[in-house]
Amino acid sequence: MSAGRAPAPYAVHAALGASARRIGEWVAARPWWLQAALVYAASRAVGLAVFAAAAYHQGVNPWYSPQPDYARFVQIWDAEWYGRIIRDGYPAQLPRSADGTVQENAWAFYPVFPLLVKGLAAASGLPWQAVAQAVALLAGLGACLVAYRLFRTAAGHETALWGVAFVAFFPVSAILQVPYAESLGLLLLAWALLWTVERRYVAAMPVVVVMSLTRPIGIPMALALAALLAVRWWRRREAGTTAGELVRLAALAVVSGASALAWPAIAWAGTGEMTAYTQTETVWRGGPLELFVPWIDMGRFLFGPVAGGLAPVALVTVAALALTSTAVRRTGLELQLWCAAYVFYLLAVLHPQTSTFRMMLPLFPLALAAAGVSRSRAFRWSALGFFVLLEIVWVHWLWVWTPLPGGGDWPP
Repeated sequence: MSAGRAPAPYAVHAALGASARRIGEWVAARPWWLQAALVYAASRAVGLAVFAAAAYHQGVNPWYSPQPDYARFVQIWDAEWYGRIIRDGYPAQLPRSADGTVQENAWAFYPVFPLLVKGLAAASGLPWQAVAQAVALLAGLGACLVAYRLFRTAAGHETALWGVAFVAFFPVSAILQVPYAESLGLLLLAWALLWTVERRYVAAMPVVVVMSLTRPIGIPMALALAALLAVRWWRRREAGTTAGELVRLAALAVVSGASALAWPAIAWAGTGEMTAYTQTETVWRGGPLELFVPWIDMGRFLFGPVAGGLAPVALVTVAALALTSTAVRRTGLELQLWCAAYVFYLLAVLHPQTSTFRMMLPLFPLALAAAGVSRSRAFRWSALGFFVLLEIVWVHWLWVWTPLPGGGDWPP
């Protein structure tokens, strides 16, 4: 070997390292919006690869032939329900079994996403399936851009961008590229939170209304705003908060609460049954709506009567410690209160099951807190790699349809 010449493997490593540095320098010189968009594009490329590999392993299923292509594979599960709404609208009568029990139906799914897709498909002449995927992808991009703006209110550029990366690569972020309402709901939620942080309460009102008709997050938003109002009122003298600002914030809280009731009211008007929405929503849980009880029942099912009874207490304790941690408090009062209100909402009304993982996406401000725990690149890249591994697990475990031995399936 010639003197001064590095062995071939080390030369390859050096070349790769130099290329990575040049790419990093080029990206760092771009505008913030392009950096965030590139992060999102990379995350969706990973999601595409994960979905494509999972589709290859999909066997017999209720929707398509085995091993469907990517476009068909992302159209399964709830995407089928959105397709029914786009084609047929919502039923005028709740479907019932022979014994009068309400059956699964479209009223469980909020209207903004399917109606938007239907309108764009009619205007463009494109198949609704293609339009739905495009809307989901673009809404996810918008959500990441607005999330960056939101994160910059509490952190510097680098930490905010890493927060966006944690959102985009979060294990259930694969849902941002399928025809679900999650990406559009996330965009509207980030937008509403941004304008709340900026105290643009009147401007946030229409955003909150549309958000509440996209995903069922109006109630926790109203709770968070009410808590924010209480804090603002309590600190009004030391913070110099005006009476006009308090009135506008109170009005936003009222608008959010009223918007949360809008879809159940529409379902009532559309079917003539006052509890049409709640009856439909509880079909998937197989029992009536009971506040907090399902978490206790699930704890006992998983861990037994003694440990299972303590499991929800441990869960609440961990959540409280996390939400009051220094890292979360650094994100700002508004985001801390939102996360606390949403966790409380999940504990109150959610029936814990495999879909619970997907319901964690609105807690996206915690990504900023996680990115701010340490500025170490090793920590941040390791977390990102761990997220990708968990995304593979989530897609292959839950998105790939597999019948359970006793019937049914585990939904994503």
